[in-house]
Amino acid sequence: MHVATIKRHYKGKTYLTYLLRRSYRDGPRVKHQTLANLSHLPARLIDIIRRYLQGEQFASAQELFRVIHSKPHGHVEAVLTAIGKLGLDNVIATRPSRQRDLVVGMIAERLLFPCSKLATTRHWRSTTLAEELGVADATAEELYKAMDWLLKRQKTIENKLAERYLTEGSLVLYDVSSSFYEGHTCPLAQQGYNRDGKKGLPIIVYGLLTDNQGRPVAIDVYPGNTADPTTVPDQVNKLRQRFGLQRVVLAGDRGMLTETQIEHLRQHPGLGWISALRSSAIRTLITNDSLQRSLFDTVNLAEIQSPDFPGERLIACYNPLLAEERRRKRDQLLAKTEEKLTALAQEVARRTQTPLTHTEIALKAGRVINHWKMAKHFKLTIGPGLFRWRRRTESITREEQLDGIYVIRTSEPAQRLSAEDSVRHYKRLGLVEQAFRSLKGMDLLVRPIFHRVAPRVRAHIFLCMLAYYVEWHLRRVWASLLFGDEEVEADRAERDPVKPAESSGSAQAKKKTRLNAAGLEVHSFRTLLAELATRTRETCQLTAERSEAIFTQIVDPNPIQQEALRLLEQL
Repeated sequence: MHVATIKRHYKGKTYLTYLLRRSYRDGPRVKHQTLANLSHLPARLIDIIRRYLQGEQFASAQELFRVIHSKPHGHVEAVLTAIGKLGLDNVIATRPSRQRDLVVGMIAERLLFPCSKLATTRHWRSTTLAEELGVADATAEELYKAMDWLLKRQKTIENKLAERYLTEGSLVLYDVSSSFYEGHTCPLAQQGYNRDGKKGLPIIVYGLLTDNQGRPVAIDVYPGNTADPTTVPDQVNKLRQRFGLQRVVLAGDRGMLTETQIEHLRQHPGLGWISALRSSAIRTLITNDSLQRSLFDTVNLAEIQSPDFPGERLIACYNPLLAEERRRKRDQLLAKTEEKLTALAQEVARRTQTPLTHTEIALKAGRVINHWKMAKHFKLTIGPGLFRWRRRTESITREEQLDGIYVIRTSEPAQRLSAEDSVRHYKRLGLVEQAFRSLKGMDLLVRPIFHRVAPRVRAHIFLCMLAYYVEWHLRRVWASLLFGDEEVEADRAERDPVKPAESSGSAQAKKKTRLNAAGLEVHSFRTLLAELATRTRETCQLTAERSEAIFTQIVDPNPIQQEALRLLEQL
């Protein structure tokens, strides 16, 4: 049998007919019997029938090869590409080694699937990460030893990062946070101010130093009972001695750069600083007429002077939206407190046969007014079976004078730093807060901390910082694929320093349509990694003709994956 092609010409057009025929001999003549008309079939199927009748053998994909296993690969490829483009592996150690590969693997795994070290040895074998780095046989004990190796290199690594991103005269951001600790064996775990809201658990304090864009450079770990301001001298020594910088500007919040620490900074003439005044100091300025609310009748920012702060520049700012928000919140808390105090007064009045004692009433009232921090705004009268209260209107009025007002203080002269830029630079501390949110959130999961000895805790937190270093760069290069504002960095240098920041038009459009300018879906950082993970690497085995050959192939990237990989080339 064969497939015959019949051509017919009619009115200048050519028509093709495909016929399945059987040839046979009738005496000396060869005749053809038409068995079927194949013209209605797709051209590809007709070609297969023709080739099969000519003796070519065909088999289904299942008969030719089978997929042995499939592993997520795209997210691994992206993270390892970023690490390579950033040269982070060479920052960790210039010479390749087993320890360096393990550390790089732990940094990548912290971004892909943050988990314990034992879980790391399990999970990275379910992706291509362990294969790419050649660490599939690593044990948890080997990872702990690699952490010890990393900790010994921390100062060297931080010095290299500082050399890259910190220069003479640059702005340096510093802030402190803490995380709760599960257990009681680590000497760093102490009772202190728990920012995570986990009552009863000890904490560990760490201070993060970044460049003016929020890129992490160094991190220090302290016992949980360490006061935030006491960590500042360490940063000064680090900047001047380890990093060799004589002229930098350190930005820290008002709780960090206290009067004591500012006096310490003044001992280093080349070291400038930017901070803010506490509310008590602002109230003193208003009382002494150094700061008058009439300043803000026409402007929202004014530079003032006060003999209480010699050699400093004070930039007073007024944000009416912030003032309204504080007023609304205070009225809400006052109303809630009054509701509870009224209920307590009614309870005391009902107890006529067995009146409440002075102590019982005081304890109940204390729990009410301290719950919302409103004790300063109420006057209580307490006695056996007696409870009365009233608002302190003078206290409320005095606090209202501060609504919406904050004062930035700096040692930098006007010729080096304008008043507007002083405020902008101080607000850049929000970039460090963003780093803490990534460290503590779903991205990196720095907590809970289970390591039992102090060196491992320090290594764990340093490892998380290095992972955030990679994430910081990925977020910037993938900005067009994420919900974040692509224009925010340029906007920070030009926008009104006092008014609340507003998203750019492109960012608002992305949030509304959930598409970027190219029509691609936008993601969060975590879901973009999940999208990349769907690009798998398949390991296949040939089965045709008793072959045992094995080969691998990577699934072709979809448009989002292709764009993400293209953007990585910009690192």
